[in-house]
Amino acid sequence: MTEDDRPDTGGARFRDVLAEPQFRALWVAQLLSVLGDQVARVALAVLVYTETASAGLTALTYALTFLPDLVAGPLLSGIADRAPRRATMVVSDLLRAGLLALMAVPGMPFWALCVLVVAGQLLAAPFAAARAAILPQVLHGERYVVASAVSGTTYQSGQVLGFALGGPLVALVGVPVALLADAATFVLSAVVLQLGVVEQRATGEPDDRATGLRAGARIVAGDRRLRTLVALACVSAFVVTIEGLAAPYAAALGGGPVAVGLLLAANPLGAAVGIVLLARLVPPARRARLLGPLAVLSCVPLVASALDPPLAGVVALWVASGLACAYQVPANAAFVAAVPDAHRGQAFGLAVTALRVTQGLGVLLAGVLAEATGPALAVGVAGAVGVVVALGCAAAWHRVRPA
Repeated sequence: MTEDDRPDTGGARFRDVLAEPQFRALWVAQLLSVLGDQVARVALAVLVYTETASAGLTALTYALTFLPDLVAGPLLSGIADRAPRRATMVVSDLLRAGLLALMAVPGMPFWALCVLVVAGQLLAAPFAAARAAILPQVLHGERYVVASAVSGTTYQSGQVLGFALGGPLVALVGVPVALLADAATFVLSAVVLQLGVVEQRATGEPDDRATGLRAGARIVAGDRRLRTLVALACVSAFVVTIEGLAAPYAAALGGGPVAVGLLLAANPLGAAVGIVLLARLVPPARRARLLGPLAVLSCVPLVASALDPPLAGVVALWVASGLACAYQVPANAAFVAAVPDAHRGQAFGLAVTALRVTQGLGVLLAGVLAEATGPALAVGVAGAVGVVVALGCAAAWHRVRPA
């Protein structure tokens, strides 16, 4: 993208938002954390599947990165509306670094590893809520829309690099060193945030902020448009099954850690490209119309996985799915922008709760199915059910979206 490209915004460009020092710090911290996290996910998938040879237990471990949000989303995301938001992110990063260092201890029992995974995910909720709440304060209007696209592209690109490099790295240095590398990225992220972001608190009356959980729930539940945006986001529960089954899928294809990394990188690669294409080629006024169709298309390629194609074919299908998953970025931006700042962290946390819990259940159920039928058929079934659900969500969005 050149400096003169104006992708979506009546003048705002990717270059413009990256010129803002606070956003640049948020961006660098995000990139560091995402890269480290994906390497750690490859390491955990390889570790669990190597020790258990069970697709179900591998999927269970991966599902544990989602299910804690059932508690963390409603109860902990509100911290971002009560405590200083930068401090919330910094403390969360440092605590997660410590947990990852514990995961790297050789001979860690499986149950203890699961406990540490859950604890780490609990800390992710207030961090994500604080970051989502800060971003609209740093950049406003169309610049916020572009910043959301940059963040989405960074997240997906970081997943691609982390997953693609994670396989060879784990094979080269082993699981403990890979987990320690992830811990280091969280420490660096905390330093960047502390030095580069101005401390912020939620705006609004203290009495309003004190009712965060109830008020956030009331805002989301009482707005049909917000509810439908959450439902559209939750369609990803069917797509994310491919991540939970990547290790057994690679084993079924005769591959090792490198194949696991390639499978995990496929969907984020497609999403990163899709986000850029959506930003450059589709005007803001038309983007809302595409949310429903793209949600449906994100599940369609997964159905073909039931035909058991070779590794290259699976990667191509999952990349195609990722292209359509780009709809998540404008859907997220529309949700956050529609919520008052005083309750933004809590409302975002509630939305993430719905998203992550459905994703965790999707991975868990797909793992159970894979035990009985094999990973290829399990992904195909998830895709087919996802198409049906996405069609219903698309119809609901058509009725409530802005004209």
